[in-house]
Order: sequence, then structure tokens, then C-alpha cells
Amino acid sequence: MMPMMTLEEIRTQGLRALVEELGTTGAVRFLQLTETGRGDYSRERRKRIGRQSVSSLVNQIEAMRKCVAT
Repeated sequence: MMPMMTLEEIRTQGLRALVEELGTTGAVRFLQLTETGRGDYSRERRKRIGRQSVSSLVNQIEAMRKCVAT
């Protein structure tokens, strides 16, 4: 029977297997797909943009793009 691996050993071996199979870029992309995130997205969103309408946000984005383009 194989001895129990620590969580760090499992993590290291898993990352190594991902890189071997997918390459470095593929492994990073896979990990990004499986990241669950942290915090409360809805609360953070309300703090940042409040209760603005979609059209208001679109207008702001378009204004920013014009500033960057000039």
C-alpha cells in the first residue's frame, strides 16, 4: 500500500502532471477555469457600479474608449 501523501505533495504532483500533459500555458488556463474565486461578487459589483443601468455603463465605456483612442 502506498503511504498517504500530504496535501502539498498532492498539489505538487498534480501541477507537475498538468504541465507534462498540457504544457505550462495549458496548465495555467486549466487552473483559471477551475478557480472558484473568493468573496461576494454581487456585493463588490454594487459597491463599484451601484445601481446604474446598462445603457449608462455602455456610455461610460464608450467615453473611456474615446479618451484612450486620442
